[in-house]
Amino acid sequence: MPVTYVIKFDVVPEQRTNFLRLLGAVLDAMRHEPTFHQAVLHRDPVSENRFMLYETWESHDEVVNVQIKRSYRDAWHEALPALLARDRDIEMWEPLRSDRVRSLSAD
Repeated sequence: MPVTYVIKFDVVPEQRTNFLRLLGAVLDAMRHEPTFHQAVLHRDPVSENRFMLYETWESHDEVVNVQIKRSYRDAWHEALPALLARDRDIEMWEPLRSDRVRSLSAD
């Protein structure tokens, strides 16, 4: 069953650029994983150093046993303590429904 992780980050202001660079590299790599569904990174409109990421994968077990151990995540995980003002807030959710605007195709 697909699983979505909602992760909130409070970034040290001086580390904002490094945070976005390292997270961007992880997002760029994970989009090629066969069990990846989607990820969306948000910024708090009130605080430029507060972010929320949600990412959806095919299964929690596969994320814990395979994805979290991918070598492309190593630099990200090692840097997190210096990047964040406090620990991440991580929640796990099960998707029930997804709605999107359909793009119009020239048929």
